[in-house]
Amino acid sequence: MRGERVFVYGATTGLLADLIFADPRRGHPVAAFGRAAAAVERRLWRDHRGWGALHTVVCAGGAVGAAVLAGRAVRGRPAAGVALTAAATWAVVGGTSLGREARAVADALAAGDVGAARERLPHLCGRDPQALDAQQIARAVVESVAENTSDAVVGALVWGALAGVPGLVGFRAVNTLDAMVGHRSPRYLRYGWASARLDDLAGRPGARLTAVLAVLAGGDPRGAVRAWRSDAGRHPSPNAGPVEASFAGALGVRLGGTLAYAGRVEHRAVLNGGGRPVAVGDIERAVRLSRRVSLLALATALVVRKVRG
Repeated sequence: MRGERVFVYGATTGLLADLIFADPRRGHPVAAFGRAAAAVERRLWRDHRGWGALHTVVCAGGAVGAAVLAGRAVRGRPAAGVALTAAATWAVVGGTSLGREARAVADALAAGDVGAARERLPHLCGRDPQALDAQQIARAVVESVAENTSDAVVGALVWGALAGVPGLVGFRAVNTLDAMVGHRSPRYLRYGWASARLDDLAGRPGARLTAVLAVLAGGDPRGAVRAWRSDAGRHPSPNAGPVEASFAGALGVRLGGTLAYAGRVEHRAVLNGGGRPVAVGDIERAVRLSRRVSLLALATALVVRKVRG
């Protein structure tokens, strides 16, 4: 069996496993990687970019190296190669869990239980839930669904198509490091710089593909393109901007504005300013759009892998 067929069968099986079973509930490889990265940080942390870059190389490089060795171990055994690719895909994508958490918040909001919605929101994003009312929570969920469609599904599939299992594992490792140390806190402003910049680079192709697929899969292609072109560059993140703007236009809603993170308030540009405020029902619409984008991303990744041979 040729290498592209191994990826086609393995990636498809892995994404189906995510659709059916969601994330592994115990022994999740990404959680294990996070614990290992935290242990490395305890040894290496200095308020210095160089030490942070070493942390990135050790953690991300180690994950990619392990994936390369695993690939070599199954070389010449197609069934084992398919199983390895399927397991890696299942481990690194998280679209079903993303939708499940978003719907849990939506159910709480629909029931009028804002307190329960605030308790669930940290499962999706790092915002301060106590500073948000029901409408702001709904907006935060839609924004998180949009951004994580790229981070948790599309980006991984893109790198899997380009580099096989090492690409899948490497993308998730870099994205996890960014979530752990890449934010602009006093502790990580310098130490997390390398992880944040590498995540920007690694996430760029997946974010652009996510935006394109949101245009194709959403209910308002012209609105999605218009919001993407006019507003994406006003977002502080070079990758979240195109994704959130295209989702906003596709759904006909207004995203962005004032955000609160652990007591820190940010005033971001409004995305798709002509749209209406996010309603609770838009969470389900965003989850369905995310699912369509994810399936189109799988199809795109399979075609790319087939063409590359």
